[in-house]
Amino acid sequence: MLRFQLALPADNNAPLPVCPENRFGLIMVEKDLCNSCLIAVRVLRVSLVDELEGQIESLVDVLVSREVFTRDDREEVLCQPGPRARVRKVLDIVECKDYNKVKQKHKDVLRRRSESMLFYNTRHGEKILFSEHYVNLLLVDGHQGIESKRHEVLTFGQKRLCLQQKSTHMHRKISPKELFASASGNRPVKKVLVTGAAGIGKTILVQKMLFDFGRNKDYFSFDFVIHMTFRDLNLIDEPTNFRELVLRKNRHLAKELDNILGNDDKLLIILDGFDEFRHYRSCDVDVFVTEPDEDAEVKEVFGSLMQGELLPNAFVMVTSRPAAISHIPVGCIDRFVLIAGFSLAEVQDFFFRYFQDAALADRMFMLVSENELMLTLCYIPAFCYIMCCILKENNDFCRESPKTMTDIYVQYLVALLRSHTQGRAETFLQGQGSGTVQQLSDIVLKLGRLAFQKLMEHQTLFYSSDQDVAALEGCSLVSTFLDKTLAQEPGCTEEIFSFAHLTVQEFFAALYCAASDHPLPVGLEDTVSLGQAANNGHLDLFNRFLSGILSERNASFLSRQVGLCCQKEKVDTYRRKIVTELTTLCENGAHMLNYLHCLFEQQDPSLVLAVQPKTLRVNVCDETLSQMDYNVIKHFLNLTKGKIKELDLTGTGVTYEALRDLQPLLLRCESLWLGENNLDMETVQVLSDVLQVSESITHLGVGWSDIGDDELVALSCAIRVKKKLKELWMEGNRVSYRGLLSLSDLTPDPLRKVVAVWNDLTDAEPVTVSTQDSITVNFTDDNMWEAWGEWVFKRCELSSNEKLLTVLHKVCNISACLEAEWVMTFYRQLAQLIKSRIECCTEDDMCKKLRKFERILKLW
Repeated sequence: MLRFQLALPADNNAPLPVCPENRFGLIMVEKDLCNSCLIAVRVLRVSLVDELEGQIESLVDVLVSREVFTRDDREEVLCQPGPRARVRKVLDIVECKDYNKVKQKHKDVLRRRSESMLFYNTRHGEKILFSEHYVNLLLVDGHQGIESKRHEVLTFGQKRLCLQQKSTHMHRKISPKELFASASGNRPVKKVLVTGAAGIGKTILVQKMLFDFGRNKDYFSFDFVIHMTFRDLNLIDEPTNFRELVLRKNRHLAKELDNILGNDDKLLIILDGFDEFRHYRSCDVDVFVTEPDEDAEVKEVFGSLMQGELLPNAFVMVTSRPAAISHIPVGCIDRFVLIAGFSLAEVQDFFFRYFQDAALADRMFMLVSENELMLTLCYIPAFCYIMCCILKENNDFCRESPKTMTDIYVQYLVALLRSHTQGRAETFLQGQGSGTVQQLSDIVLKLGRLAFQKLMEHQTLFYSSDQDVAALEGCSLVSTFLDKTLAQEPGCTEEIFSFAHLTVQEFFAALYCAASDHPLPVGLEDTVSLGQAANNGHLDLFNRFLSGILSERNASFLSRQVGLCCQKEKVDTYRRKIVTELTTLCENGAHMLNYLHCLFEQQDPSLVLAVQPKTLRVNVCDETLSQMDYNVIKHFLNLTKGKIKELDLTGTGVTYEALRDLQPLLLRCESLWLGENNLDMETVQVLSDVLQVSESITHLGVGWSDIGDDELVALSCAIRVKKKLKELWMEGNRVSYRGLLSLSDLTPDPLRKVVAVWNDLTDAEPVTVSTQDSITVNFTDDNMWEAWGEWVFKRCELSSNEKLLTVLHKVCNISACLEAEWVMTFYRQLAQLIKSRIECCTEDDMCKKLRKFERILKLW
């Protein structure tokens, strides 16, 4: 016989009448055994249906009278067809009531955990309500092909520009509630990867989702949301299982965890900060677990979850900085989402919420709006906070408006020192004597040493067990610049530190390098053993900060305000070095963008004038340029004199506005390379204006720039004015023989060479073109074209898949002289490149397109 009792309200102790339904119960008298009772209900479900079907109506009446069921529950039961179905419905409601109780408790817990927002240097005990300070983030749907050759924060400006220029159907803006909504309705979205630069708002997005879920926002269709951070997972050294990982921070789910994991199609798992995971390089595992209580290494549990071996029906969201996403098994990702930060309206909203005074917020926003650099940086939420922090402490800028990144961070350092020493840093130091000056500078240098060592090791998290962190114990200003979180695990509590933002760590690292006895880097892109790191821009911003700190203006300011002194010999050595290296780069035509930024950070015209190359060649190719990039290029070229031997803007995404802005400088160019950019008629018109007045330009490259006959006609009209152009390279475009006819009277004088291979030359070839030796439409001279073919292939290797497809459409759609050895070599290399791209490609549509060309090349 089953011996259960109904769970009654605490004030109702009346015994149940002896009747069959009393054998059915929801919770045992002993409260601690309620979960065991529910399990028994599930196990004995069939027996209960048999035993209770004759007394179902009286049972329901008892349940309603004892307030276990509501009248709505009663109606739901009684509308079922037949007594057995009614008993089953009663059992469903009984089980669901406890499930829903735990569900609501979990929401309450998440709401409580997420209701406060921690700003980067919030004082102890200071509570900032999330609902009052959250500002909407711009989320963009679609894989963005994040550029890996540049520092992620420096890439941000041109990434935003690209997103603004893309059509809305290519990159759809979405809201948090749409993250798991299928755009096409065909394939369900189960796994979502959210990426974005440091400080862009990935963790804030997670907090927003937890906060909304806790407040019962109706756009969530999940029963439970489990949140984990990779910071916490880093502390687990022993084999574990998914059940234990959940219960570490969610003990209140213990009673219903089997049921929760059993209904995994109603479960969302959020994993925040993959780039902070110490095992992030080895998560594409081939050893899987399939059960929640199966023990394995943490990376194997994560890999199994991502690849659908564990909880295959669960929804999973992972956040990461771009630097680490290549190590995620992205083949299983259903949606890629980029956080693009704030819009201009959101920047204004952030200022209002921060200052809590409309008039003050408007004044501060106008101050920032007048400075292009500061406004661009404010699109990143963390930068926006830094800017507000400076303005709040200074109520303005403590000297002239910042012109460089270093200027901003120097003022940030001084602003926080003012804030946390309760007065002006300079006054504070003078009032306390030289001992305090030394103490303050020592603390800043200790922080700088930690920042520098960890930057060299690609680390952004520091643990209290680390010797470098232990050296900071007792330093009063540590909490000003380092965020601290506590990670509690069974048997241990670990303190985890990080700088407020990646760029703050880079600034402190540069401070240490500039103001300590540490030797200067051998070259701007060669620090210690990190020459290879320069390829992905890891040290770009560090080098720029170092240059800015070693400028005479900032070195003097830091000495007065903070007591940090840069040795004059180190300042002079750096200045000589940057002049020497830039001179060499100008002469050999090597890539020089980061050097130009370092020169710009110095803000010293005499340094630019000291760069005296024999030939001035400026190469900034293969990097999509932001407005800040164009500013430093103009800063350098405006201060130099004479002709520009060569300006290489190949593959920089140059726009009409950018070219118009550079127009006065283009008049000084002898060779101008604009290939691999999308040159529409408006942009070509700017180029035509230059050709009509320039006395210098003799070589022009517009290959792979999508120009057609109309654009070529516009260029030919401009060339006729001055007749200075000698070579025109326009391979890989949409030009037909009709367009080439517009050049017939310009060859061979002044145009000695026109390269038009890989164009749309499908119409009838006019006699006037076929007899022109200076117009090349096919490969003739092997000696000439072999080197050119090597150059084209190198460009293909550097290209994204999208750009590679553009090239393939041209080079695989011609009747070249295939018997030429260099042509055969070129196509063999191209086939191998396509094969390697397919192996690494994670987008089905892109793979299909690449395989099409792989099949074409196999026929050759």
